[in-house]
This record gives sequence, C-alpha cells and structure tokens, in this order.
Amino acid sequence: MNAKLVRMVLATCAAIGTAPAALALEPADTAANSPASPPACIAPAAWAVPDATPPRSARGPAILSAMASRDVVLLGEQHDDADHHRWQLQTLAALHAQRPDMVIGFEMFPRRLQAVLDRWVAGELSEARFLEQAEWDKVWTMPAELYLPLFQFARLNRIPMVALNIEQTLIRTISSNGWAAVPTLQREGVGDAAKPSAAYLDFLYGIHREHADMRGHKPAQVRRTDAAFRNFVDAQLAWDRAMAEALARPLATPLREGAAKPLVVGIMGSGHLRFGHGVPHQLRDLGVHNLGTLLPVSAAAPCADIPEGLADAVFAVPALPATPPPPPRLGIGLDAHRDGVRVAEVTSGSLADTSGLRTEDIIIEVAGAPAQKVAALMASIRAQPAGTWLPLKVRRGSETLDLVVKFPVKS
Repeated sequence: MNAKLVRMVLATCAAIGTAPAALALEPADTAANSPASPPACIAPAAWAVPDATPPRSARGPAILSAMASRDVVLLGEQHDDADHHRWQLQTLAALHAQRPDMVIGFEMFPRRLQAVLDRWVAGELSEARFLEQAEWDKVWTMPAELYLPLFQFARLNRIPMVALNIEQTLIRTISSNGWAAVPTLQREGVGDAAKPSAAYLDFLYGIHREHADMRGHKPAQVRRTDAAFRNFVDAQLAWDRAMAEALARPLATPLREGAAKPLVVGIMGSGHLRFGHGVPHQLRDLGVHNLGTLLPVSAAAPCADIPEGLADAVFAVPALPATPPPPPRLGIGLDAHRDGVRVAEVTSGSLADTSGLRTEDIIIEVAGAPAQKVAALMASIRAQPAGTWLPLKVRRGSETLDLVVKFPVKS
C-alpha cells in the first residue's frame, strides 16, 4: 500500500475517531520523482481526456464549456492537497462565468447542518461563527483554510451550498451491522442504493484489504464473503447514495418563474467519482445522466496512473516543492475525546514516552487550561519554546496524574 495513503487514512481515522471503513477512497498520487519513474504523461497545467492511452490532450476552454452544459459536474480532490482545492476554485469560477445559476454541494458537511450553510451564504455569519456552528473540528478533519476559499466564493456570489454527507455515526453503524440492520427512521432519509458494478466492488475490496493490513490482519484472510466486507460495501454505497440524492434534489425542485435550471457542482473525494463509480453511478440510477466528472492529477503522474475512463477530463497539477516537515515535538498521536484529548499512540523513546505519557491517557489540562480540542493542544505543543516545561494533567483509568513535558534546549 502507498505509504502516503497509509499516513493519510490513519491520520483521518484517528482525528474523527471512526473505523477506516469508509475513509480511504482518495488514492494518493503514486508518481515518484526518482530517475526510475516513468515519464510524465501530461504537461503541467494542461487538460487531457483519458479516453485513450496515452490520454488525449484537450483545451481547457473546450472542456469547461462542455462541462457547463451538464446538469451535474463532480470535482474530485485528495482532501489534504491544497493545490487540489485551488484547482477546484478556479474550475468553479470558470463554470460560474458560463452558468451563474449554480449550486455547490460539499461532502464535508452532514445534511443536518444545511441551515448553517444557508446562513453563511446569506451573509449572516462571520467566518469564525460559521466554522463553529458547522462543527468543522467535529465533522471534518482537514484544516479549514484548505476549504475556506471555496466557501467564501459561494458567499461572495450568493451561490447556494448544499450539505451532501450523512453522520459519521451512521456510517460506522452501517460498517458494523450492515444497511439492512439500520431502522428506516435512523437512515437520515437516505434511500436504498443502486447495486454496485463489479469493477466498483473490486476497488472497494482492495481498499478493505488495505485497511485490514493497517490493522495488523493478513490481507489474504480477508474474503469477499466476510460480513465485514459486505458491511463495508453497504457503508460506501450509503455514503455515495446520500451525496447523489442531495445533488439531484436541486434539479427536481420547481423553478421560480424566469429562473434558469442550476448547474449543480459537487466537491468530494476523488474515490467517490473515479471511473464513474460511486456517486455518478447512483446519480444515473436517480435519473441524472447529463453529468460530468473532473479530476486533478499530479503533473508527474505517468500514463499508467491515468487509465482510460478515469474521468471525463483531468487537469495536471504542477508540482510544488515541499517544505521538509519539522521533527515531531512529542512523538504522540491524539484523538478527540468527550473529556479532553485522548492519547492514541506514543512513539517508543520519544519525548512523550520519557515524560510518562501512555496510550489511552486522557489529557484534561494543558498548562492549567482545559484541554478541549486536538488542534488547540497541538498548537500549544508547537508554540512551546525549546528549554521550557509544559505541565499536563492526565486521567489514567481512575487516577489523575500531573506530568511535565520538558522540552530540550536546542544544541
């Protein structure tokens, strides 16, 4: 399994406290920059249509003009890639110039938060209040700054935003028990999904095996007939179906007199739309056939990573030289917890280890202040100067302990 994908899935699962049953649909770019890597397939900042091998070059204006004539256009992303979101923004702007009657659906929000999105677009909420009322730290795990330009674009242009997702608790329930075991009243209005294609099942089986490997199980022992895999498929289908229903709804809403039919754009992880599986398949089952799919790909990607049928068109995102990440301050993995912040992992020999922190500890205070959010605790750790001490109050089982992290002086 690609190491970057492993890190991404583990980080996501840890942050929202969910099983990885419905999280790893966005494959990371596999192209390397080593001399042994195959040559790049598409020039940087160029569009291509993957209807042949190699993909056929295409002009951006022609692609965007064709997409503007669709009923629904889906824009994929790898959630943690800032350039993917920049590409989404420029694509939204180009489509909006041709179809100003637009609706934008976001995977990032469960449907119960629709009223918050409405108030944001209407200009009733500040940015901070919007993120607070939208429960951003709870419902999504990525930094808000990755998505805020998209949200601001919708607000500036008074473009309705639609919450596409369902609650993570429902996804986890389906992953554990299957769709049939969920009472109708607990399905958040989501209907039965269309049967998946054999190719989509193959894709989901590969993801399921990767999750098993990450959990320490042998992938060879993971069978398609296992209840765990069937439930995993049910969870993915419910997720896809929920988003498809939310995207199709504006098209079925009666128009005001003189209003034009909107162009509905969906912002979601690439795995939900690759090869026309996932959300496109469910949209077609709902009667929406005039749809398009666009994906960002690495400009360094070889042609083998852009197979025929991947999407209607792809955009080659130029590489951005990466800044080497700073070494970890503590060597610790953290989870949200109702009483504070849970220690999910402690690296052996790390500063956290030598300071006495243990897996499953609940950090309840940091420097005398309540520890309420993972992001705030991480910020406190990052801001701690070398050579200083950081007191922590920790609950371990029935005990409450006072620990001190002593940050070493820089040599």
